[in-house]
Order: sequence, then structure tokens, then C-alpha cells
Amino acid sequence: MPLYEHVMIARQDLSNTQAEGLIEHFGTVLSDNGGQLVEHEYWGVKTMAYKINKNRKGHYAYMRTDAPVAAIEEMSRLMGLHDDVMRVLTIKVDAHAEGPSVQMQKRDERGDRGERRERR
Repeated sequence: MPLYEHVMIARQDLSNTQAEGLIEHFGTVLSDNGGQLVEHEYWGVKTMAYKINKNRKGHYAYMRTDAPVAAIEEMSRLMGLHDDVMRVLTIKVDAHAEGPSVQMQKRDERGDRGERRERR
């Protein structure tokens, strides 16, 4: 089956448990249609670059799925109809990356940043 990655932004006035409940809800939609939610991460409330539906912040969630196209289309359709979901990005990938997403990695593990210099 094809592999997909999804990033979902939910309204900021939801509680953390409600936002995580959305992930579980859409995971059951996938499983009902022959797919599966391989892994998911709740990234928390983050500030967006611009307002969406008068919201400055949103609950971000990341999902890795293994599902047929029909299941993904049904989940995307239901996400579009759901009042709490503001935006969804779905990408088809060749393989899922191992370990946590870049967003969840600690700053220490990212590396690529040089030492800070002191101002004089």
C-alpha cells in the first residue's frame, strides 16, 4: 500500500486531549477503510505565520499512514468537513523515516548549528 505523511492544524481553542482525539478519530477512519495509522506525533500549540479563520495559533499534529488511495481520500474529505481542522497537508512518500520527526528532535540532537559567539 502507498505510504503517506500528513500534517494537520486544528483550532487553538481546543484542549490538548481534544486535539489528540482528532488524531485517533482520523486513525479509525483509516482503519475502517483498510488502512492503518503507522505513527503519530502531537506537536502542540504553535504560532502560525499568518491568521487562518481568525486564529493566530493552532494545534499541530503529524501522522504517518499506510493506506490505499480510497482511505486517504475519505480521510481528507472528512478532515475538510470537520469544523476543528483548519489545514491539512498530505504527502505521498516512498518510505517513512525512522525515529521522531525533525520537529520532535531535541535542539541538541539537530547539530548543524555552530557555537554562539559572545558580543563585545
